[in-house]
Formats: sequence, C-alpha cells, structure tokens
Amino acid sequence: MGSRLNPYISFDGDARQALEFYKEVFGGTLALNTYGAFGQPDSPEADKIMHGMLETPSGFTLMGADSPPGMEHTPGTNFSVSLSGEDDAELRGYWEKLSAGGSVSVPLDKQMWGDVFGMCTDRFGIPWMVNISEPQG
Repeated sequence: MGSRLNPYISFDGDARQALEFYKEVFGGTLALNTYGAFGQPDSPEADKIMHGMLETPSGFTLMGADSPPGMEHTPGTNFSVSLSGEDDAELRGYWEKLSAGGSVSVPLDKQMWGDVFGMCTDRFGIPWMVNISEPQG
C-alpha cells in the first residue's frame, strides 16, 4: 500500500452517525473501531468511535473519530490532515518536515493499536496526523 493523504474529522460524540451518513452519500466500505475494542471496555467512551474509515468507489477516503475526553471540540477547526501507510522512511520524512518549526502534540511513537502515530501542527497552523502501520504480508 502506498502512502495516503486524506481529511480526518473529529466529532463531538456522533462520529458513528456522521460516518454512516457519509457512507449513504458516497457509498463504499465503512470500518468503525470503538474505544472499547482498543483496551477501554469499561469506560464511558467504550461505544464511541476511536477510528473510522470510509473508502468509496470513487477513490475518496474519509477518516474520523469521536474527540477523546478532555480534548476540546470546536466545529470549524475539528479536522486534521492524515498521512498514513506502511513506508516508514517516507512517512517519517514527511513528519520531520511538517513538525519542523511547528508544534508536536503527540510525539511520533508506537501506540496501543500497534502502529507508530504522531500529531503535530505545522508552522502555518495546519494540524497533521501521521500513522505508520506494519507492512502487510
């Protein structure tokens, strides 16, 4: 899989409904993962969406999730640009350039779901997410 660039939208508790709506609009395949499925089964957020991805027949990709507790949700600024894929060197190179002169909110590091992930805001104020997954055999 090559690297992918797409929008990533944060929702205020209604990510499931929003992503299902976008599936009705664009068609395609929707995958939803909850906080409960990733080690938080007893939390109040267990049924909330930790990560959702819609892939459409037109080649569009839209990702989204419910904002985690303690993270501010402000409509109009509730997005990031997502870079993801399996090419570690390529994605780390993008990360280094995007984070230079900006700010890092989540350092690029191994996460509980097994991928390397980080969040930064570039020097122009654009929020970015970088996710590096293990190559699929």
